[in-house]
Amino acid sequence: MISRFLTGLMLLVVSTGSILAQESGISFKSIELSEGLYMLEGQGGFAGGNLGLLTGSDGVILIDDALEPFSGLVIKAVEAHTRAPVDFVINTHVHADHIGGNVALHNTGATIVSHDNIRYRMLADDKARDALPEVTFSDSVTFHLNGHTAFVFHIPHAHTDGDAAIHFSDVNVIHSGDLLFNGIFPFIDLDSGGSVSGYIAGQEKILSMADADTKIISGHGPLASKADLQTAHDMLVDALARVKGLVDAGKSEDEILAENPLALYHDDWSWYFITTEKFTRTLYRSLTERE
Repeated sequence: MISRFLTGLMLLVVSTGSILAQESGISFKSIELSEGLYMLEGQGGFAGGNLGLLTGSDGVILIDDALEPFSGLVIKAVEAHTRAPVDFVINTHVHADHIGGNVALHNTGATIVSHDNIRYRMLADDKARDALPEVTFSDSVTFHLNGHTAFVFHIPHAHTDGDAAIHFSDVNVIHSGDLLFNGIFPFIDLDSGGSVSGYIAGQEKILSMADADTKIISGHGPLASKADLQTAHDMLVDALARVKGLVDAGKSEDEILAENPLALYHDDWSWYFITTEKFTRTLYRSLTERE
């Protein structure tokens, strides 16, 4: 199921409807990564995860589509780069801040593409028919459009159980989805099939595809490099080891929290959603429950 936080956030945002979208001051900043390929980043408030946009005469691909009330702003951001409608929307995972614009984009003619598990979870959550992915894959799918090769591949049991990343190998760009929260503690959704071990393995897979010049569209946070992803990976591996040492010593969850093994990361990595305490609890749970 979609995490309680994101469900609550979605309800909060939707409750203010289009008025919030118009008055929030939110907009989408565009960063050109290669000819016809962009990162769209919400600014002025939380609009959802970072988007990828591929434009050209062969067709338009949008990677993720933010929270539902900001669908109109997403469409306007796309229109700033192309007059053509979006042909394909690729959902990197099931959370509301990445699939909220599905209905609006579907209604403009876009085909929604995702991993099988995203459609399964959306059906279980009784999502509107127009929000559902129409094309799904189990392992990977490749788009050949506008002179680019977009390799979309599944990363099992990482952020969720339906994660996908997208590798534009010809221009050395990767959209990591939420396998990278750049510079902040990651959300690993254990209740939606995610796992810490899978998250680490997924990051390592992306690292193996990157080099010093790779541009990485993070799920959240600024445009990243391989070095940024390596830093996030190393933090997670070390944080897990710190908590594991205390679990192996027989410490309870409360005793581990009291020892604050992630204190050295607090100032730089803790944020309003995934605080140091919450991240410690996630690591403890992952070590004491079967993933």
